[in-house]
Amino acid sequence: MSERLTRVYRAAALALTAATLVACSTTEATGRPKAQSAASRSATSATSADTLSQRSPDDIFVQLREAARSNDAPRATALAAMLSDYDVPSYVQYFQIKPRMFDRSGKALIDTPDDDIRAFLRAYDGQAIADRMRNDWLLVLGKRHDWQTFDAQYPKFVLDDDTQVKCYALMSRASRGENVTQAATDLLTTPKYYGEGCVDMINTLAASGQLPRKEVWHQIRLAYEENYTSLGKQIADALGAVRPDDSLLDMAASRPAQILARGVDGSEASRQLALLAVVRMARSDAMLAASSFGSIAGSLSQDERAIGWGAIGMRGALSQNPMAINWYRQAGSAKLSNTAQEWKIRAALRAGDWNLVRTGIEAMPTALRDDGVWTYWYGRALREAGQGDAARAQFQKIASQPNFYGQLANEELGNKTALPARTVVTQAEIDANRSNPGFLRAAKFYDLGLRFEGNREWNWELRNMTDRQLIAAAQYANGIELFDRAVNTADRTKVEHDFTLRYLMPFRDKVDRFSKSVDLDEAWAYGLIRQESRFIINARSSAGAGGLMQVMPATAKMVAKQIGMDYSPGMMHDIDTNIRLGTSYLSGIYNQFDGSAVLASAGYNAGPGRPRTWRSTLDRPVEGAIFAETIPFNETRQYVENVLSNTTYYSAIITGRPQSLKERLGVILPQ
Repeated sequence: MSERLTRVYRAAALALTAATLVACSTTEATGRPKAQSAASRSATSATSADTLSQRSPDDIFVQLREAARSNDAPRATALAAMLSDYDVPSYVQYFQIKPRMFDRSGKALIDTPDDDIRAFLRAYDGQAIADRMRNDWLLVLGKRHDWQTFDAQYPKFVLDDDTQVKCYALMSRASRGENVTQAATDLLTTPKYYGEGCVDMINTLAASGQLPRKEVWHQIRLAYEENYTSLGKQIADALGAVRPDDSLLDMAASRPAQILARGVDGSEASRQLALLAVVRMARSDAMLAASSFGSIAGSLSQDERAIGWGAIGMRGALSQNPMAINWYRQAGSAKLSNTAQEWKIRAALRAGDWNLVRTGIEAMPTALRDDGVWTYWYGRALREAGQGDAARAQFQKIASQPNFYGQLANEELGNKTALPARTVVTQAEIDANRSNPGFLRAAKFYDLGLRFEGNREWNWELRNMTDRQLIAAAQYANGIELFDRAVNTADRTKVEHDFTLRYLMPFRDKVDRFSKSVDLDEAWAYGLIRQESRFIINARSSAGAGGLMQVMPATAKMVAKQIGMDYSPGMMHDIDTNIRLGTSYLSGIYNQFDGSAVLASAGYNAGPGRPRTWRSTLDRPVEGAIFAETIPFNETRQYVENVLSNTTYYSAIITGRPQSLKERLGVILPQ
């Protein structure tokens, strides 16, 4: 951390203390050196009161936060008692109350301190932490089925970004006699976020007849497809008296061949268990699943056969099996998961079947179809069908969006990526952010290494800002070297922009020097750093990658040896070392892939071996955009698209000229 930033943080903490005293009288990378030491010192599972008393209030606060995260109520109470004068009292109170609302497994408790919660919400009304507390309380109220209190609190939940809470909200509406069938099926697309609330809703709606058995089975298959088999068994309770035994559900999950070997006896349970088994078998071997399914498909209805082939097609597409397109064609217009629908289009893109691209997108749910990804490819499919005007209308919908598919759509309309006019704000507008209470709390949390809480506070303050205010806030963040907040804040503008903030270029002398030393495009290096770390010097991924360019330890050691550099793991977060290692590694991968930025970017993220494998499945040249969109790893696919989108903007900034994203993407040839 620079001395300047340290001084800013200390000043912010002092200002925060003063602001909090006045007020009381009336979920990312670890960022900073001081923060890391505070967090690491908190990593003990049990600490005596004597030892705790010798620690600083900041250390105790970090430990309190960890106790709250693990819902350890006794420990949180003991730690909070030692922080009676701490300068962020709202979080001390929240971390003390929250573990009394959930058990150690994270499930909501019915018996909670409602009076304390109400008092907290009154005391911190309008703050980010109050909205977080209300989110937690709504989960408790929903589990209680206390719809009167739930309905009074739900409209006050500002972010409204919790799927479980939305499920409880639909249950409340259903309890008043409303038909919520369509709203429920629209919501239930991602089992990862269901939790107790959505399982409860599925059971309740099924019991009242609002959720047909066919939809319940779809939800079970969806859970099995996404590897949430325990959740699928919980959803199966909604089937009532004819629910299959757990032993059969377990067999379908872990021993699908045994289920398929039993055959199909014509009953609903037998047919649906067979489909579950096919879903699970396809996860590991799409070809085996196709062969096994073929032997029982005749015992299923036409709709059930289509569902089975769709599940096999998705896994085939993910493994880039050329048979995937044929399996999908046998699925017809069956109701598939959103993921399976998307991979149907990707399989068609790989195969060059533009008719299936068009019809597949037309069959998507509206919310999915309206995503810019599918708007672009729908326009391309219409153009291939000779419907030029209709295609242009699709491209125009997204051409102004400053992202990968917006840029591609803009090029389809005959334009290149250019920078919008820059809005310049005054110093007074920038300085107005220095007294923002949320920003001051964020500064405190960043100083402690609590980026989750820091980002929550920072982003909360941005919600109702105008474009000019956002640009001023981004300039303020840039001035105190919170580069990631500068980028993310500037990214939110809609009409007025400052792309020099969206695409910051800190450490310019170092990036330029090390890029030139290995003949690497500086714009690409910046595009990658922006995606990897958002310029957080001490960023560290869950996999262990570190620094601005998120270099893996083994990769750092290998590259250092190749270039004759003295290196030790402790040097990973040194700016010069990290950029030198990262640019050298990226340049080496680029040369391995014949100058393809698509393949090299994918190799930087997923390892060089994987893009070689994906390329080996090609039977014809494909556009770089098609190759990128059909990368089977979600993270790598989004990474490649974002890096190259970033790179195109950085190139426009560096050269002062409009740039072509399509030229950078190029064409990927079969290996």
